[in-house]
Amino acid sequence: MDFVNKKLVTIVAESALERRLLTSLHDAGIKGYTVSSVHGAGTRNQRVGDLQGGNVKIECVVGSDHVDAIFSTLSTHFFPHYACVAWVSEVGVFRDERF
Repeated sequence: MDFVNKKLVTIVAESALERRLLTSLHDAGIKGYTVSSVHGAGTRNQRVGDLQGGNVKIECVVGSDHVDAIFSTLSTHFFPHYACVAWVSEVGVFRDERF
């Protein structure tokens, strides 16, 4: 099987940002995404959960041409103001036309 190299962008943020983040991804030309409710602890300690709305994890598989646009938007509009982290990983996909 021939796999095509793509990037998996993972964003974890306060759930109140979900709609704004998805709008930003759509504006950047992202075709699809997966959203999950998540919890955990980090540099700001563990969040109180329901009292603060919890967190979401948004994952999208993209070509390398979209990574800069996503992280530019995150760096400008989200990272300085909100509890939000993101990272990019290398992945191999089989159905390239879907991404």
